[in-house]
Amino acid sequence: MADFVSGFWNMYVMGLVGLSLLFCLFVLMSNNKRETGPVELHGHVWDENLAEYNNPLPRWWLYLFWGTLVFSAVYLVIYPGFGNKKGVLGWSSAGQYAAEMKAAEERYAPLFDKYKGMEIPAVAADPEARAAGKRLFVTYCAQCHGSDAHGAKGFPNLTDKVWNWGGDPATIKTTITGGRMAMMPAFGPILGAEGVKDVANYVRSLSGLAHDSLRAQRGAELFQQNCVACHGPEAKGTPAMGAPNLTDEDWLYASNEATVIETITKGRTNRMPGFGEFLGEAKVHLLASYVYSLSNNTTK
Repeated sequence: MADFVSGFWNMYVMGLVGLSLLFCLFVLMSNNKRETGPVELHGHVWDENLAEYNNPLPRWWLYLFWGTLVFSAVYLVIYPGFGNKKGVLGWSSAGQYAAEMKAAEERYAPLFDKYKGMEIPAVAADPEARAAGKRLFVTYCAQCHGSDAHGAKGFPNLTDKVWNWGGDPATIKTTITGGRMAMMPAFGPILGAEGVKDVANYVRSLSGLAHDSLRAQRGAELFQQNCVACHGPEAKGTPAMGAPNLTDEDWLYASNEATVIETITKGRTNRMPGFGEFLGEAKVHLLASYVYSLSNNTTK
């Protein structure tokens, strides 16, 4: 309730809660009576002879309802729920979360600090550290890269030696800490449909895929005019920009001609969020060590 910028909603919630309790009280009071005379029939009849008597509620049932009403009032005094009133205990879900996080930090901080001062390859070689890093990976990274880290369309495989931004320990840690933003502009309006298809055939030829040699020859010139600024004159890529190597067999969005044409025509935008502020340096260090271990044999 404290997050509302208008006092109207605070009063609205208080009025709604108060009216609900008063209505429950009215229902209980109106049914809190004992029948002393003969019980009358409601007048409803089913299947020729089934009739409904107008019996009062059992006393134990009424007492149970009274108990829930009293419990509701006591709860609203102790805990928040009545508008922006915090309750006499001052409890809040945010406060409980902060307390639990503080307790977890005190418990697990020594474990993370133990590895924080070690080099990433050394941490990656530690079985206990890898197990802890894997748990972090499954929690925060598997949604995009998969639980086995083999990636998916648009999300890179972390188990091979292909790295758009670099796979050395320091770069991996930088990537996890600050995230990455990669953008390839759309060349469809610049090259036209035929030009795009020529470049697509040239790009496919770079990694030995089936292509139209005449189109690839024309595409080579267009590539030098429009693409070398990012991918380099030999199409080996530029890790500082996240521009991929186009001469290997690794394709982030698939290598078929239709997909390559779509990529050149419309461009691509890909973003990995940064986890540094959320996880903290010690956890990022452990997570980076696990990711490094995926493409480097550190179990020896």
